[in-house]
Amino acid sequence: MQNGTDLYALDISGASFVQACGDPCTEGCVTLARIGEDAWALGDSKRPDAEPLRFTTEELDAAGINPARFGLNV
Repeated sequence: MQNGTDLYALDISGASFVQACGDPCTEGCVTLARIGEDAWALGDSKRPDAEPLRFTTEELDAAGINPARFGLNV
């Protein structure tokens, strides 16, 4: 992350997570929230109390995860 910021030190208590699927997710969906300028939190709608994983934009891109699929801008 830029400037050496620890992604897991960022407060995500007010983060707004969105799902990529357009239909009701009966199997569970990946959720994504922007948590900083170059920081994202990736969650699981079937396990809402599990700690979301955190990634930089570059890491999301390397994993093939496009925030635009979630209606989010990079």
